[in-house]
Amino acid sequence: MIRYWTAGQGEPLLLIHGYPTAAWDWHYLWQPLAEHYQVIACDMMGFGYSAKPQDYDYSLQDQADLQLALLDHLGVRRCHVLAHDYGDSVAQELLARDLEGPQRLDSMCFLNGGLFPETHHPVMMQKLLLSPLGFFFARMASRPRLAKSMREVFGAETQPADEELDAFWQLITHDNGPAVMHKLIRYIPERRVYRDRWVSAMQQTEVPMRVIDGADDPVSGAHMVARYRELVPEADVVMLEDIGHYPQIEAPRLVLDAYLEFRYRLAEQRQPISQAG
Repeated sequence: MIRYWTAGQGEPLLLIHGYPTAAWDWHYLWQPLAEHYQVIACDMMGFGYSAKPQDYDYSLQDQADLQLALLDHLGVRRCHVLAHDYGDSVAQELLARDLEGPQRLDSMCFLNGGLFPETHHPVMMQKLLLSPLGFFFARMASRPRLAKSMREVFGAETQPADEELDAFWQLITHDNGPAVMHKLIRYIPERRVYRDRWVSAMQQTEVPMRVIDGADDPVSGAHMVARYRELVPEADVVMLEDIGHYPQIEAPRLVLDAYLEFRYRLAEQRQPISQAG
């Protein structure tokens, strides 16, 4: 079972969440975006309120298949994408597939995420889950450990509230979620496997792209953006100073403004040039 939500009308906008949380990450932006677009989001396999089978080999490729299947289920042929963290990798695969055809993407916006394996700095819990004893550390998951990890990646002045940490923990632990965390974390080595494919897609695509990045994120902040500017032609980047890894939660108004400005500019560029005389 996959849980998904839709709201609003207009051009479809697919929101793709990160690890280890769920589509709830978009809740501050959900209604404001729904005033402009048809917003679509699901909890991916292994996350939130969707199925979390323990005998399943989780992969970013399968999660990309899932997003396309959701669009097909809703009758959506083309869409815009706004992604974060783990979702950035799923979105990169969608970008690569878009190059191969059929073309379904009208724009791509990345929030903080590991767009390049060489600039990704995993937190300690991720390193432990990746180890041969990952299954053991997954079962040791607790709200205090989650809170510690989250506080490390949020900005110093935008720390998560207790209610937000409670929500994160509820989503992770639903349906015995910690039992699959060590399987989900395999996306980190999977990123290395597909690194060249995904970087090439970002370099070759004609899909308009923007990065909105919390600069103080120790995982994928300013250092990731520096690499993005090195490798991606005409890089369109909005840096959010003093914001960490979860800009859509830490500074939703800033993210909304930066995203809408991106979309308004694209809409203006699509307007036909009026003929003189």
